[in-house]
Amino acid sequence: MKAIVKAKAEKGLWLQDVPMPQVGVNDVLIKVKKSAICGTDLHIYKWDAWAQKTINTPMTIGHEYVGEIVEVGSEVVNYKLGDRVTAEGHIACGFCRNCRRGRKHICDNTVGIGVNRDGGFAEYVSVPVENVMKIDASIPDEVVSIMDPLGNAAHTALSFPLVGEDVIVTGAGGPIGAMAIAIARFVGANNILGSETSEYRIKLAEKMGATKVVNPLQSSISQAMEEMQMVSGFDIGLECSGSPYAFKDMLAHMYNGGKISLLGLLPETTQVEWDRLIFKGLTLKGIYGREMYETWYHMEKMLLSGLDVTPVITHRMHYTDFQKGFDVMEEGNCGKVILDWE
Repeated sequence: MKAIVKAKAEKGLWLQDVPMPQVGVNDVLIKVKKSAICGTDLHIYKWDAWAQKTINTPMTIGHEYVGEIVEVGSEVVNYKLGDRVTAEGHIACGFCRNCRRGRKHICDNTVGIGVNRDGGFAEYVSVPVENVMKIDASIPDEVVSIMDPLGNAAHTALSFPLVGEDVIVTGAGGPIGAMAIAIARFVGANNILGSETSEYRIKLAEKMGATKVVNPLQSSISQAMEEMQMVSGFDIGLECSGSPYAFKDMLAHMYNGGKISLLGLLPETTQVEWDRLIFKGLTLKGIYGREMYETWYHMEKMLLSGLDVTPVITHRMHYTDFQKGFDVMEEGNCGKVILDWE
């Protein structure tokens, strides 16, 4: 089969012929229809420090996709040939303390599809049936293909109550930040301020429902708060940028007792103003992946109830043109990039 492979320990990806995946007794084989490029895939493509210490080559990458089941293992029940499915990208061990207390998203022994084992940038992918999700047929394939990152956004946004709250989102125009904005608007947040430095992505954050988006390099968050007639700081912070400067700005504008969902990976050199965090009585929650499987339930029900995340899909191309997709990802002038495998 054809697959997009991290074949060498250097920048780049390669379209190659690789063997068909093996299907275990508890696995399903999915014929991929569409896949989406993730920021993690871009790290692997660029072969940065994280990728160099994480990725073994050669390996088929990709963990955002939708497809059709074409083979089931002998022990598989509740799924059949022809089912349209996507998959949770983190394979949990099922036996560690966190798995056994229902916190599989922070399993001690997580294996990432497309990171630690062959993934979905291929004509076919084999995954454990426990990770497979059959999604309502009324939700389009393109949207199902991005439910993995939508799950990151949902986990980030829904970790704290949002109804009537003033929310600040850093990295607001990145795909996850933009989808977090859409979710916050959908569930009833009050003011939603986005912080974003890319002009292209500022427009995307506005389209996804932000009350106002500021470029912190050009204008102040305090001024934006005045324009939104806010009388105090933000109740909820959604950190999706991984920028120390954005995080510092967020801390400075949080209301006492505020709560922050921390999704962005901050550099090891990040310095935190601990006195501000402590004296304000702030709560920080680290966000990793999706809560299995409650976040998936919430995503599907929000999409069926009218949540629209389609504006975040900005580029579509055939998988043989994948290089163009990674080029636009590297430039940053995009939302989600969809690869068509049909």
